[in-house]
Amino acid sequence: GGAGEGGADDCGEEEDEDADEDEDEAEDEDEDDDDEEEEEAESGGDESGGEELAFERKARKTVARMEAEAAEQASEQRGAAASFTMPTGPREEMPDIGTLKSRIADVVDVLGDFASKRQEGVTRVEYVSLLAEDLQQVYGYNGELVELLLQLFSPAEALEFIEASEKPRPVTIRTNTLKTRRRELAQALISRNVSLDPISKWSSEGLQIYESAVPIGATPEYLAGHYMIQSASSFLPVLALDPQPGQRVLDMASAPGGKTSHIAARMGNSGTLVANDFNKQRLPSLASNLARQGVRCAILLHADGREFPRLMGGFDRVLLDAPCTGLGVISKDPAVKAEKGFTDVQRCQQLQKELLLAAIDSCTANSAGGGIVVYSTCSIAVEENEAVVDYALASRNVKLVDTGLPFGVEGLTRYRSKRFHASLKHARRFYPHTHNMDGFFVAKLRKFSNDLPPGAQQQPPPSKAASKKKPPPPSKKRQK
Repeated sequence: GGAGEGGADDCGEEEDEDADEDEDEAEDEDEDDDDEEEEEAESGGDESGGEELAFERKARKTVARMEAEAAEQASEQRGAAASFTMPTGPREEMPDIGTLKSRIADVVDVLGDFASKRQEGVTRVEYVSLLAEDLQQVYGYNGELVELLLQLFSPAEALEFIEASEKPRPVTIRTNTLKTRRRELAQALISRNVSLDPISKWSSEGLQIYESAVPIGATPEYLAGHYMIQSASSFLPVLALDPQPGQRVLDMASAPGGKTSHIAARMGNSGTLVANDFNKQRLPSLASNLARQGVRCAILLHADGREFPRLMGGFDRVLLDAPCTGLGVISKDPAVKAEKGFTDVQRCQQLQKELLLAAIDSCTANSAGGGIVVYSTCSIAVEENEAVVDYALASRNVKLVDTGLPFGVEGLTRYRSKRFHASLKHARRFYPHTHNMDGFFVAKLRKFSNDLPPGAQQQPPPSKAASKKKPPPPSKKRQK
């Protein structure tokens, strides 16, 4: 009997548990029914509205989850930056490249919001010093060049410039409109399994090459002079110059001829184009390129550009693509990273000042609309660009005008302690990390009088760097 009672009690407990479960399920069902009723009420009692609401609710949950994950990831990154501590004590072993790159990113992040992310007791100078040291180790730059970049850019943008300079720029070609049209050239190259696209809306002649089954410098079209392999940035000075048919034009530093042939095409092979270069060894390649592209209006000359006003003058337009340090074309010439420094910049600046004054003196203000001089370099250094043009503005009766280029960063009117003429905002800067083209500078000057301003010198006095030792002509990494 006891056993029977015990068994009855057990069964009763089980029944109670089952009853409790049934009650719970019923409550859950009631809650679900209530939810469904609420959903139907919100959707107007329409079944399709209920389905839509369920879909929207699922979508909201997905979006909310993604936002939460993104917020968590951002929080982790902030935590990593906040947890970054400056290395202390002597560093006997240099960390591996991966560790250095991670530290560079951390330091750049801290410098981007220094007030809230700085480590207590550590100055901004110490962070910048560590960043400069790591950039030298990882990317192979010398200390002076890293310092120049950190003076010109913010730490984040300096890193962007350096990383962009590690990658090659797109391969681009310029259609020679003296012999063909861009559409016809594109069709011919596509038939040879060349993958290409127009460069951009700002150029009616450029094509960007993605892939080619044949060497792009050995196609029948190239050998026939239908195009020139030329970086996109080197189109810009000629577009700013805007030479017209029948004019007298001087290209003061013309080899190997990319910009020169572009000028001839813009002139329609009419007028007079004087193509000069100081390096006699480069004249054969210049002559060959001009002949291949059918240029008939050009006269080749070998002379020092600084002597041009004494040789000939009266030009309507002058292009000076000046010799420079090549700080904008590091992707083409990585040796610049280790070899160029402040002394090279100063020496180039002296030559550039002399050449620009000679270019202005070779131009005539009596030309229709005034004489035009375009000054360009493939350097990003302010000393080779804005500083040179600012000197010319004070030394000759010229003024800066709009380049006519539809893009680019405005020229600098303030740089560290220097203040330049306000019109330098009309100049244009181009960067590999911003425009995916070689670093370049373009300024357009209009000459309004052939007279010299009071107190102006024929040539600038030699700089201290140049007076110590007369350097050979600076190397020019051409874009043509």
